[in-house]
Amino acid sequence: MTPGESDGGDEDREYSAGEAEYVLGCRFRLDPEPADLRAEPTEFETKLYRAADPPGEDGWLFFRDNCWRGELNDPAYFRELTEDALGVTVLSVDFRELRADEAYLEALDRAIAADLDLFNADGVSEVRSKYLGSSIRVVSGDE
Repeated sequence: MTPGESDGGDEDREYSAGEAEYVLGCRFRLDPEPADLRAEPTEFETKLYRAADPPGEDGWLFFRDNCWRGELNDPAYFRELTEDALGVTVLSVDFRELRADEAYLEALDRAIAADLDLFNADGVSEVRSKYLGSSIRVVSGDE
């Protein structure tokens, strides 16, 4: 199981969801081979986008398993995973936001409310705050 994967909780539940993605900042370095090849600049910054799994489906707990108060809970491990995925030296990775449409957020809230024990919380807003902080951006379908 990779970070962000989960057993999905109660797999019999289905929530009609819109679209969402996690936005991560990534700083990486190029280390060209052979030695007579060089790059300028050697360091770059980019954004990475990971599709958010529909609430209630495998992987939907990515935010719970990887974030705390709007930050990655294990940046070093996430850096290693990103390095493997990109094939370059990754200097840093940080969580920027969950970008979601209204339909996704409504489905997410319903899924969270249906199983608050998964989050050790008393309500949906507490869950959002605990894991995502204020890093949720609501977008329309055309963004």
